[in-house]
Amino acid sequence: MAETTGPHGIVQGRPFTVYDLETMPDDGHRYELLERALLATPAPGYKHQKVVLRLGALLDAACPDELDVLPAPFAVRPSVTVELQPDLLVARDEDLTEAYLPTAPVLAVEVLSPSTKLHDLNSKKAFYERLGVPGYWVIDPLEPRLTVFELGDDGDYRTLGKFTGPEAFDAANPFPVRVVPSELIGRRREP
Repeated sequence: MAETTGPHGIVQGRPFTVYDLETMPDDGHRYELLERALLATPAPGYKHQKVVLRLGALLDAACPDELDVLPAPFAVRPSVTVELQPDLLVARDEDLTEAYLPTAPVLAVEVLSPSTKLHDLNSKKAFYERLGVPGYWVIDPLEPRLTVFELGDDGDYRTLGKFTGPEAFDAANPFPVRVVPSELIGRRREP
C-alpha cells in the first residue's frame, strides 16, 4: 500500500508511530497508540473527571517523595509504537522526562467510560501486564467499583479484589492509601 497524506497531514498507508500523534488535531479527543493502532476517545464526562480528580488528590496526598502522581494526558511511551495516557499514573521520579514516561509506571489507573471500557479492560490491561506495570486499577464510576490487579511472580495480573460502594481498599502498593469507591464520586449538585 502506498503512503499518502490524509486529513491533518497524517501519513496513511503505513502503521502509526508516536510521531503521528503530534499531528493529531486539538479536537477534544484523546489520541493514544497501542502497538501501532490508533485509539481515539471523546472527552470524558462528569463522573469520570470527578473520580480522576478525587483519586488523584488522594494518591498525591499519600505519595512518598520518590514517586509522582500524574493525570492524563501525561503519556507512557515505552517505544515509538506505543503511547498510552492512563487517567492517572504513579511513577518513580527518576524515570520521568519532561514530556513522557519512557518505562513502566508503578501504577496505572483507568476510569471506565462507555467509549473506553473495552480497551481499558482488555487491550490496555494486557499491554500494561506485558510492560510489567506492578499495579493496574480500573474504576467504574457508575457502580462505583474499584477492581485491583497486581502483577504476580509469573508476570500475569491477578485480581487482588473488587471493592464496591462503601467497601474500603487498603492499598499497600505502590504505597499505603485507603480508597473508598463511593467517596470518589461525591455528590452531584442538581442543575
